[in-house]
Amino acid sequence: MQIHKTSKPMGILVAVLFLYLLAPVILVFPISLSGDSVLRFPPTSWSLRWYEALFENRAMLGAFWTSLSLAAIVTVLSLVIAVPAAWVMVRMEFRGRDLLFNLFTAPLLLPTIVLGLAILIVFASFGLLATMQGLILAHLVITLPYALRILAVSLATQNMACEEAAKTLGAKPLTVFFRVTLPMLTPGIVAAAALCFLVSFDEVVITLFLTGPRISTLPVELYNYVYNTADPLVAAASVLLILLTLGVILVVERAMGLGRAFVK
Repeated sequence: MQIHKTSKPMGILVAVLFLYLLAPVILVFPISLSGDSVLRFPPTSWSLRWYEALFENRAMLGAFWTSLSLAAIVTVLSLVIAVPAAWVMVRMEFRGRDLLFNLFTAPLLLPTIVLGLAILIVFASFGLLATMQGLILAHLVITLPYALRILAVSLATQNMACEEAAKTLGAKPLTVFFRVTLPMLTPGIVAAAALCFLVSFDEVVITLFLTGPRISTLPVELYNYVYNTADPLVAAASVLLILLTLGVILVVERAMGLGRAFVK
C-alpha cells in the first residue's frame, strides 16, 4: 500500500486551520485558571478559585445532576425506540416506508427555535412545562432522529449472510435478532448512545422554552449566569464540559474504536 506524503505547505495550512478551529476551546483553559474577578485574557493572576466557586454553587450542581440524569434517561429511551424502529425500516418492505423514515427524521431539518416554540405550545396544553417528563419528551424529539439514522445505516451495511445462515439452521426470528443482529449492531448502538447523550446534555435552545424555577439544566443555568454575570466561573464549567465530552469519546474509542462505531 502506497502512503502519499503531504507537502510541507499543505501541512502548515492544515495546522493553521486546526489551530483556528481549536483556539476558542484552548483559550478557555487559561481563563478558567484566572484569579481575576472578570473575564480577561491573558489573566493577570492565577488561581483555582473559580473551580471552588463552581463546586460551591448549588444551582450549578443541581442543574448538572439534572442534565446528567436527563441525558442518561433520554439515551436509553432513544435506543429502546430506535433499535426496533430502524430494524422495521431497513428489514421490512411496505408502502410508505421512505415517507415514514423521513417523517421521523424531520426534526433534524427544522430550526431548533421553531421546534422549541412548537413543543412549548403543545406541552402547555398538557401541563408538561417545567417538568422532568416534559424535558424527556422534548429531548427525545431531537435525539431519536440521530439514533434512528445511525442505526438504520448500521443495519443497512450489515452482512445478511449471518442472519440467513441462522434462519437456515432453524433459529426463530427473535433468536436471530438477539443473538446475531444485535451483536453485529453493537458499534452502531454505541455510536448512537454517545451522540444522543451529548446532544441531550448540551441542548439549550429547546430546553429554554421548557425550564422554570422548579427545574433547570446545566446549559440553561450557564446561559442565565452569563446573561447576568461575566466572571471566569463559566470558563471553569466549560472546561469540565469539554473534559466530559472527551471522556465520552474515549469510552467509545476504548469500547470498540471510533472507526467501527461511527464509520462502517
